[in-house]
Amino acid sequence: HLDFVRGAGLLVALASALAAGPMLLRGGLASLRLALPLALLASASSIGGAMLGLALPAAAVQTALGAIVLGIVGLMLVAGKSEYPQVAQPDALSSALRLHGVFVDRAAGRRIEWQVHRTPLGLFVFLLIGVLAGMFGIGAGWANVPALNLLMGAPLKVAAGSSGLVLSLVDSAAAWVYINQGAVLPMIAVPSVVGMMLGARIGARLLHVLPGPVIRRLVIAVLLFAGLRALVKGLGWWN
Repeated sequence: HLDFVRGAGLLVALASALAAGPMLLRGGLASLRLALPLALLASASSIGGAMLGLALPAAAVQTALGAIVLGIVGLMLVAGKSEYPQVAQPDALSSALRLHGVFVDRAAGRRIEWQVHRTPLGLFVFLLIGVLAGMFGIGAGWANVPALNLLMGAPLKVAAGSSGLVLSLVDSAAAWVYINQGAVLPMIAVPSVVGMMLGARIGARLLHVLPGPVIRRLVIAVLLFAGLRALVKGLGWWN
């Protein structure tokens, strides 16, 4: 049943974020200062989202997930090259919270200084992302990365790395609702968690060395596949 899949999905996404987080932080590809205020709001709203997801019909949840993910794919395609967004001037809130940093892009051989803008809107969007993460039960990296990159102007690699830190807080909050409702089967979750933790460490190393355009194409391809699959299953076209 989809509820068991969502419960396991949250634990798998949480394990992935925790496994990759230390390596990404050491390499400067994840910013704790950027992730914490966003994760605070998203983790609170994810509890309500988890309760909503368990109450809704499975088909409705899958259809909504597919439609939203495909919408995000469309936004990333329209945005064009977004590996290094240009943020001319940070807003007052991001300056007060010091949401900026530096990382070395090994693939490009460049030292990248970054800052963000539209922080109040970003906080509101992550409040909604928390609801979606809890409702769909699969983590919300598919929403975190575009929000950090396209909306707030963080470089794509920093957005991908910081997304994991946000997931580690959001998914740990939502997962308790599924555990409390008996919607987590260890037989499904444990092997998936082990495999995901190994894969996450490999992925964190690849993030250092792969060029930004390659990462962007990978993100779009995976989201396109996941969105189409969720949509056709939700509509009953694939059983």
